[in-house]
Amino acid sequence: MLNLDFIGLFILLAGFIIGLGAVTVIDIHGFLGRKSNYWMEAITRTHKVTKPLIWTGIFFLIIGGFILYRNESFSGIPFYQALIAVILILNGLFLSFYVSPFLLDRELEGKQAELLPMSLQNKIIVSLIISDIGWWGGLFLLVLYITNR
Repeated sequence: MLNLDFIGLFILLAGFIIGLGAVTVIDIHGFLGRKSNYWMEAITRTHKVTKPLIWTGIFFLIIGGFILYRNESFSGIPFYQALIAVILILNGLFLSFYVSPFLLDRELEGKQAELLPMSLQNKIIVSLIISDIGWWGGLFLLVLYITNR
């Protein structure tokens, strides 16, 4: 019989695998698309797949965290991971409801290969840095929690 710690850890790790994998894919595309029309068009197409995967990863992180940390006080690593989850959600809202519609509108206009305006590129770079630090930082904290347990 599986215990709740096992189930919580499994769901939490699944969230990292799904979410961090999708973040890595879109970040690499984003880096390449800053100066390349080819990769800019690839970003427009790829984000349609990575966006729901990132949200799925965040959902799994939250559910897995609730299960795994159910007997822990809301301090230390559980608190920091919850804070990271909130930051990832806010960052995801910007990307999903500001950047994504912008990309989709450009695609409808036939401009999906055109480079993004520098002001938007700069906002996206900040967002990608926040995302990378959040995902990798959260994974680091999970490993720290497991090894100190």
